[in-house]
Amino acid sequence: MAIRVTIWNENRHEKKSAKVREVYPEGIHGAIASFLKSEGMDTKTATLDEPEHGLTDEVLDNTDVLTWWGHTAHHEVSDAVVDKVEQRVLDGMGLIVLHSAHFSKIFRRLMGTTCDLKWREIGEKERLWVVEPGHPIVAGIGEYIELPKTEMYGERFDIPAPDTLVFISWFAGGEVFRSGCCYCRGRGKIFYFRPGHETYPIFYNQDVQRVITNAVRWAAPSQGPVPTFGHHPAPLENI
Repeated sequence: MAIRVTIWNENRHEKKSAKVREVYPEGIHGAIASFLKSEGMDTKTATLDEPEHGLTDEVLDNTDVLTWWGHTAHHEVSDAVVDKVEQRVLDGMGLIVLHSAHFSKIFRRLMGTTCDLKWREIGEKERLWVVEPGHPIVAGIGEYIELPKTEMYGERFDIPAPDTLVFISWFAGGEVFRSGCCYCRGRGKIFYFRPGHETYPIFYNQDVQRVITNAVRWAAPSQGPVPTFGHHPAPLENI
């Protein structure tokens, strides 16, 4: 059965900027949906200005993995929608958080920190080093991914220590950054992946596409046991 992926995008830059539309004529969400669909996944998109930001109960009930890209309008995302997404993650839905979505309400909620960082936008080279070569997210990737022009993100990245750190980035200006971070929250799996600026064609890079595709497969629900909480009066053994 195909993994059901909902690709969420703020979709504000594409509406306001001809430069962004030139890079992503179908929107960032359209570019991501295209390569995931080519990998046999069942894809749909959702954007900020749709009713309930496109994340209705019906959509979330039919989503195995949600990818999230946002930048300038994090504050416009409804807390009620964030509540719903958080509960779905705790119940087992996967979440892939991309680039500037480090500041999204849902990622900060699940991390419990500011998720702040330093940044610089001058189009410098980035080299993402694989530091966990046995992880399924880096299947088919070499020792590193090199991106010729990117926005720099630098430490300190105010996040909890990842359960697994998959990538560390080095930038031509000298900074480093934890660029591929895996977490478990409840029954759900979360992957933060740094690349993906709106004016650079990073989502067309084959290695970036491979990482996101692998991450979706990794984060898909595993159908493991549902935990029991609360008062449990009946013991398993005779006492």
